Amino acid sequence: MKATGMIRSLDQLGRIVIPIELRRVLDIEIGDGLEFYSDDKAIVLKKYEPACIFCDNAKDIKVYKGKNVCAECYSQLKKD
Repeated sequence: MKATGMIRSLDQLGRIVIPIELRRVLDIEIGDGLEFYSDDKAIVLKKYEPACIFCDNAKDIKVYKGKNVCAECYSQLKKD
C-alpha cells in the first residue's frame, strides 16, 4: 500500500470523507459502490466492479438469473 499523508477524522455517525484527489485518481464518483475488506489491522476500500461468480473476470459481464457471469462462462453455461 502507498501512504498518502492525508488524514481524516471519523464523525459521530462513523463516516469519513474520501479526499477528492484520491477519488479522481481512482475514478470514484458520487453513487459508486465501494467494497470494504479487512487485512490484519487495516481497512481496505476498493471501488466495486462486478465480476463473474465463476472465474472472477470483470470484463463483458452479463446478468444471468440475477448473477454476474462473464461472456466466456456464459457461453460455457449455454453448452451444458
